[in-house]
Amino acid sequence: MKQLSLIEKAFFLKKVSLFEDLDLDMLVAIADKMNQDIYDKNESVFEINHKAVRMYFIAQGSVTLLDEQDNHITALKSTDFFGDEALFNEKERTYRAVCEAEALLLTLSRTNLITIITECPSIAIALLSHYSLNRQCRCKKNEN
Repeated sequence: MKQLSLIEKAFFLKKVSLFEDLDLDMLVAIADKMNQDIYDKNESVFEINHKAVRMYFIAQGSVTLLDEQDNHITALKSTDFFGDEALFNEKERTYRAVCEAEALLLTLSRTNLITIITECPSIAIALLSHYSLNRQCRCKKNEN
């Protein structure tokens, strides 16, 4: 699996809901702060109780999130992101992430995420919107 160039990362970020309203200059600046990691099929990205130090964006491949009993929480695909909630509450991971296929993940550290939010507050609003939507979905699942 081939890693992305800086401009390819920026164009990828434009497809991610969190960044879709940003201009190319800002996307390039964000892309420059991201690392790239390649994972094999069935490889864990992180485990339960791991300290959160970065969030993940799926550039290629797919990732499944599992709870403590290895029950399926959700399946994620290209342009989805995960691992961000633990960056803000500074708690350990409460789920594990496993690659369902070979995957290219772009990662953003907590420090870089905070820098980006400081420079572009609309990203904080997009994250809050994402949390609100996910919380509503979880609450509806629990009602059923």
